[in-house]
Amino acid sequence: MKIKEIIVVEGRDDTTAIRRAVEADTIETNGSAINAETIEKIRKAHETRGVIIFTDPDFPGEKIRNTITQHIPGCKHAFVPKELAKPKYGRGIGVEHASPETIREALRDAHMMEEEAIEEITQEDLLAAGLIGGPGAKERREKLGLLLKIGYANGKQLHKRLMMFQVNRTDFAAAMAQIFEEEQDA
Repeated sequence: MKIKEIIVVEGRDDTTAIRRAVEADTIETNGSAINAETIEKIRKAHETRGVIIFTDPDFPGEKIRNTITQHIPGCKHAFVPKELAKPKYGRGIGVEHASPETIREALRDAHMMEEEAIEEITQEDLLAAGLIGGPGAKERREKLGLLLKIGYANGKQLHKRLMMFQVNRTDFAAAMAQIFEEEQDA
């Protein structure tokens, strides 16, 4: 599988994992303190070939994703679930631990955030669905992020992410129905 866009990752190990899974070029941010030179490289890549931001499913990865998005709107985003980004042995979490198939799937599902977000799902909908406040909210948000392929978001960020990815009521309702069904079966 050849990827036209340049994939933005955090480090050398992520580049190695990406190249095991697909044929692609990468830009490494080398951590969450992205310098102006790296931002300019990413901007140039976005203008010429397009960019897919593929950072680790953790706080620093989210910080990098947000920094790039602020400077360069219109990039695609790929997400790997936390449980598929853990090493077989040891600690840590990151793209470098994901299997080639998980990486390929995340890249196939990469999508763009909309700059002009339309609110289809309200804060009240999130509260009613048990996604913010209350027992089990974090676990439901994790499952929702997986099902909708938008990555995990905390309670404050979920509403914004749903709007940015233009998740519609039908897809939201279907995902929540699946989550509630799984909870009943457990």
